[in-house]
Amino acid sequence: MTWNPPGISAEISARRAFLTAAAMPRVRTGLSGLAAIPVAGLVAACGSGGVGPGYGGNGSGQPAGASNQPAALHGPVVVARTLAGVGTVLVDRSGKTIYSPQQEQHGKVLCIGSCLGFWFPVSVSSGTPLQAPQGVNGVLGTVHRADDGLTQLTFNGRPLYTFRVDRAPGQLHGNNFSDSFGGRSFTWQVVAASGAASNSTQSAKPGGGYSYPATGAYGN
Repeated sequence: MTWNPPGISAEISARRAFLTAAAMPRVRTGLSGLAAIPVAGLVAACGSGGVGPGYGGNGSGQPAGASNQPAALHGPVVVARTLAGVGTVLVDRSGKTIYSPQQEQHGKVLCIGSCLGFWFPVSVSSGTPLQAPQGVNGVLGTVHRADDGLTQLTFNGRPLYTFRVDRAPGQLHGNNFSDSFGGRSFTWQVVAASGAASNSTQSAKPGGGYSYPATGAYGN
């Protein structure tokens, strides 16, 4: 057993209390710093998040149809392109073939809801100046879509769409295609750059076992 004079014991106890009190703030500071790391990371992750593509939110590319995002304000909104079997038709900036259903020929938008999972409105920003490019004989206009708020491009009053199954420029899988959404039937045709209604019977069935709603069919 070690004996310490009373004065020495009191001094040792005081030093221990001082050291303990001095160390505690540093421990708390260290814990606070560690707790801030995941919180800051969470805020950064939330702040860097973006809206996906379209028509499927598309980023794709839609989409979703990248396809559902308004077109940028550079270059013509649509151009004319000659495709084998159908003649000169409208395509969008990326070269995708443009269609319009017979049921919307008077400018009334009927393709809504699940229909938009396969047919992507050709949209522009509100106030975009429109002018038909060379080789296009018709009137470009717009219609406001009440369902999603997009400003959709029209040609001679007919709302314009691209087709999800068309994977590359020049494809026309949607020509003379019939389908049904929400009990409403549609018959889709390419849009002739001449401004006249397309009477082409040319169609291109997609390969690779692409799955489409059971009501979809190619007509003649």
